[in-house]
Amino acid sequence: MSEALSTTITWRGSTADPAYGRVSELTKPGGRAAIPASSTAAFGGDPACWNPEDLFAGALANCYMLTFLALAAKTRLDVRGFSGTAEATMETVDRVSRVAAVTFRPTITVAPGTDHAKVAEMFHKAHKYCVIANSFNGRIVADPTVVEG
Repeated sequence: MSEALSTTITWRGSTADPAYGRVSELTKPGGRAAIPASSTAAFGGDPACWNPEDLFAGALANCYMLTFLALAAKTRLDVRGFSGTAEATMETVDRVSRVAAVTFRPTITVAPGTDHAKVAEMFHKAHKYCVIANSFNGRIVADPTVVEG
């Protein structure tokens, strides 16, 4: 199976100005909401905008969650909520920066009486099928907390 997914980026400014603006806009076909994007503040970006590292951590968290929910539905686990944080850790070696790790700590809310070990098993199994996790060669720390509610 192969699928092409497109995103458009638009930036206007002038790099002749040393303080050139870093804010751009990400859009998708079909009238979806635009995402204002920039670099991190450390690189002169606008901290109010999403930066590539934020988007990467968010993409991993979203993919992991969606994969987990699909597995939970398939195995008849009654998941009722999912929220958490994903944090990308940057490292620079020989003046080359990269995302070295992503730490993802969600709280998964399940129906009372749900087997917590089965929830944890499906969460860790999601790693195998998550497209973004499979596309990343850094370290992923995935540490869920399961609660009933």
